[in-house]
Amino acid sequence: MFNSNKKLINEDYVSGEITKMNEGDVDVVMNNQKEISEKLLNSSTLKKYTELGKIMIGMLQDYRKGIYSNVPWFTIAAIAFSLLYVLNPFDIIPDFIPGLGYIDDLAVLSFGLRFIESDLHNYLDWKLEEGASEVEA
Repeated sequence: MFNSNKKLINEDYVSGEITKMNEGDVDVVMNNQKEISEKLLNSSTLKKYTELGKIMIGMLQDYRKGIYSNVPWFTIAAIAFSLLYVLNPFDIIPDFIPGLGYIDDLAVLSFGLRFIESDLHNYLDWKLEEGASEVEA
């Protein structure tokens, strides 16, 4: 897929954009988590990412609260970039184009998840351990 500048949406593009993320971008995601969740849920193309989106937002919340710090910055930045890309209606392929508008969002989410899959698994394991220790206490 190409935009007007002929930038191909691929792993290199996504990885390069991730390296540009900062804490302010994480704040934008946190301030717009409801809109991001609704967009994932209401798009038939992105619907399968609804639960993963919740997990990603949960990881960001726990990271921001300081209760989950066993995560590299690249993973936090990948989550922020992926979710901000989904939030933006005027990305490479504007979302209002029927049948095509969410294809680039899907590609960015897929590439982003590929980079952070093991960190998401580690986070879920940590959540399970935290839940077990709370029950034991």
